[in-house]
Amino acid sequence: MQDILINWSPQETRVAVIENGAVQELHLERTLERGLVGNIYAGRVARVLPGMQSAFVDIGLERAAFLHVADLHRDEVPGREAAAPPPIEKQVFEGQTLVVQVIKDPIGTKGARLSTQISIAGRLLVFLPQDDRIGISQKIGSQELREQLRSRMQALAGDGEPGKGGGFILRTNAEEATDAELADDIAYLRKTWAAIRERAFKAAPGTLLHLDLSLVQRVLRDLTHDQTHSVRIDSLMQYGLLKAFGEQYTPTSVARLEHYSGERPIFDLYGVDQEIERALARRVDLKSGGYLIIDQTEALTTIDVNTGGYVGARNFDDTIFKTNLEAAQAIARQLRLRNLGGIIIIDFIDMARDEHQDAVLAELRKQLARDRTKITVSGFTQLGLVEMTRKRTRESLAHLLCEPCPTCQGKGQVKTPRSVCYDILREILREARQFNPREFRIVASAAVVEMLLDEESQHLAGLSDFIGKPVSLQTEPGLSPEQYDIVLM
Repeated sequence: MQDILINWSPQETRVAVIENGAVQELHLERTLERGLVGNIYAGRVARVLPGMQSAFVDIGLERAAFLHVADLHRDEVPGREAAAPPPIEKQVFEGQTLVVQVIKDPIGTKGARLSTQISIAGRLLVFLPQDDRIGISQKIGSQELREQLRSRMQALAGDGEPGKGGGFILRTNAEEATDAELADDIAYLRKTWAAIRERAFKAAPGTLLHLDLSLVQRVLRDLTHDQTHSVRIDSLMQYGLLKAFGEQYTPTSVARLEHYSGERPIFDLYGVDQEIERALARRVDLKSGGYLIIDQTEALTTIDVNTGGYVGARNFDDTIFKTNLEAAQAIARQLRLRNLGGIIIIDFIDMARDEHQDAVLAELRKQLARDRTKITVSGFTQLGLVEMTRKRTRESLAHLLCEPCPTCQGKGQVKTPRSVCYDILREILREARQFNPREFRIVASAAVVEMLLDEESQHLAGLSDFIGKPVSLQTEPGLSPEQYDIVLM
């Protein structure tokens, strides 16, 4: 069973998924960083530009949004080859009201990019209200499985029934969904579209018709299921709004919703804040004394398993096997907790016996099966590494909460004070060949100045004699260890 804790504040929403008393997933959304992609507006065409085959549309934002001819919805006749789209000036006109959806956020001086091809995402499906086809993700299994899913969806969507309609795309996470889960998603999406259409008939241009779901609402739609014991939220106002949303769109989840009114912060119940700090650390300690080292790079994530101080088993092979088994469980949890995606390489401790390798791989796959995100595990390579991929669904926790260190510029290390001293001495020698000042003044961090006055004082004095100029020192507290300046006096 799982419990879901929601910590809400006007600036930020934080969600923790708890299983067996341990934090398994963390989700975070900040009010000022919420994008516009997915939002649906009543827009008014402000200007048509035939030369660019585009139009500027006023949707109530600071800058007019951009609509290209390729993003206009067109009714296609089945069986007929798609012709080139008519010119934009034949499809839209100034002053026209359009229902549009943001497909790209504004960047810098550019306005948002729009489409009139509306799509609404659910947990398992994407609804295409202007279409009538059933699409299946190519990443879903075999052709036979895709055809089975298509037949089930056609039956559930009620083709040809009065009041029904619209097309659907099955997302990859719908591969193993039950008919009941698919039917719930269909009902939710159709109800959402009906509400948008009703608002569109009455709304003035520039009105927001549909705001993409907030994290709090997505908790009820995406994270709550039969194995959820409770969904606790610490804001009475948000509890009321969430309950009203649930009663209309996800009625089966409402019974699990609770308002938490305790004096103790809700995240303190399970030590979630401490877990967040640990999830940002490079090292993860295992209960046995072993540990993981997790390094996240642009191209991939590497996880190194080490025995550390673990000596619990009777022989070395058993020690390695037990550490690797525990690491497999911890790795699956860390991937969810940190939301690590893309290519992941795991370097388990080398195991001499094939049955130990098979058991560790089986344990890893068993633990990864609990993950809602699509995962592919390739097994051990010739070098003894496990290669796997985990679909990127959102930014990792580290990318959401952190930025590159201004001191090391994201390298993870800085030069030693001695290395910086030698850089400075070489720089003064170069400067002395080009300029003829009365004195050279070194402005550097305290650690560098201290080393020049102490261990490197002989080299500094020798350089001063060689160039025939005095060299003075000045400490600047604001400088990082690698920063320095040489002033010509």
